Amino acid sequence: MSKVCTDVCVAVWMAKNETALYESRNRVTTMDSPGPEKMVNRVAVKSSMVDSIKRWSLSGIRIPKEELRQKITMPEYLRLAIRDSIASKDIDSAKRHFDATTATAGGGGGGDKPSPVAAECPLVVFINSKSGGRHGPHLKARLQELMGEEQVFDLSNVRPHEFVEYGLGCLEKFASLGDNCAKETREKLRIVVAGGDGTVGWVLGCLGELHKQGRSPIPPTAVIPLGTGNDLSRSFGWGGSFPFSWRAAIKKTLDKATHSPTSRLDSWKLLISMPAGIDLDTPHSLKQTEEVVLDQGLEIEGKLPEKISCYQGVFYNYFSIGMDAQVAYGFHHLRNDKPYLAQGPISNKLIYSGYSCKQGWFFTPCMADPGLRGLKNILRLHVKRLNSSDWEVVPIPSTVRSIVALNLHSYASGRNPWGKLKPEYMEKKGFVEANADDGLLEVFGFKQGWHASFVMVELISAKHIAQAAAIRFELRGGAWKRGFMQMDGEPWKQPLQNEFSTFVDIERVPFRSIMINGG
Repeated sequence: MSKVCTDVCVAVWMAKNETALYESRNRVTTMDSPGPEKMVNRVAVKSSMVDSIKRWSLSGIRIPKEELRQKITMPEYLRLAIRDSIASKDIDSAKRHFDATTATAGGGGGGDKPSPVAAECPLVVFINSKSGGRHGPHLKARLQELMGEEQVFDLSNVRPHEFVEYGLGCLEKFASLGDNCAKETREKLRIVVAGGDGTVGWVLGCLGELHKQGRSPIPPTAVIPLGTGNDLSRSFGWGGSFPFSWRAAIKKTLDKATHSPTSRLDSWKLLISMPAGIDLDTPHSLKQTEEVVLDQGLEIEGKLPEKISCYQGVFYNYFSIGMDAQVAYGFHHLRNDKPYLAQGPISNKLIYSGYSCKQGWFFTPCMADPGLRGLKNILRLHVKRLNSSDWEVVPIPSTVRSIVALNLHSYASGRNPWGKLKPEYMEKKGFVEANADDGLLEVFGFKQGWHASFVMVELISAKHIAQAAAIRFELRGGAWKRGFMQMDGEPWKQPLQNEFSTFVDIERVPFRSIMINGG
């Protein structure tokens, strides 16, 4: 806001100088000029002042809609080809668009029309139209207005993996047939995700498949924040909430997405290994996978089950176990049961805060209740330090009731519970400066709601536990029948057994996602 105020003040100062200059001229000409000329000069001064303020106002430099559209919109035949490929789940079904374009273009086809030219910076937008309260459908219409309608994908209709397989596959197919426009479009393409952290992570995960398949380049990703926390959006300069003057802001966001620099983002693979035969209701970010052999180099407390079930997923911001995940789980179910309560980020946060007070997070009615004890009773923590291949057991403080493994500087709507640590403290603890691409997770704990609240307003710091290049959590139920976990805001209820352990293994994905920096 300070920069905006400065810009407006500069505009007013410029306008005042213009006023003074014109008044000086008027004093010279008034002696031998009629009144109407003086009035014309005053009108010119007023118009100049208004224009100056407009140029430096909150809306910033005006971006012409047609100029932006031309810059980001693909040629029509490519838009239609991508649409048909995705709809039919068949890349070859769109070849007719390539044949028609080749036949009418100049050069090899013998036609008289010029060959199509790739856009300067083609964009594709994925939108979760259910996010952002009432803004979702209107935002979708606005995006379609600013670019080719076929370049805006509603995630309720088109999944990002379908675009990766068939949409990008279509461009690559055309490029292999000698289509330079398709080749250049594929190389220049950038992605914009309109949604919350979960939606952004979903798209990034699908784009990550390009690494495994050796299909480069990987399109970089920008964000339009529509969620509640929007920590990924905050971390890369795209803001923490949907803008108030959103119609003008969307143009600016799309324009910034075309030319802003990029940076890297670590992602982390999470694997749950649990006794077979137990039902697990997981979020969409966790998928059941084939049986995985556990690392035998680690000592475990209990015995291994004969058969195990495994689930895996990827997160970009955080994974947590404990009371914070329990609150998130209850909030999500409340929102799903009564969607009319969740009309936007502000109402979501109010409901979330109210729900926190009901879960024993702030008020513990009976400390003897095993469901309210610290995580030390059910959890063992192993970590691999930076540049080390050896596992190390890390003690968990008895008062900790929630453990978070954090990748970004932003948690719970922009807070940084890890904090800005002093060099001497980091040296004493063996920590290094935390970054989103350093190959490390910051592991810390919350004692209870009051402690978490003071951490969130930066009066105190979280309980620093470790920095880790890999993590293993071993959980044994004891008197606990279930625990709660979440990653990137998606919570689930985790069944626990007393006889057999459940393991949560976290390691860094070998490749890094590419993000566009918005600010």
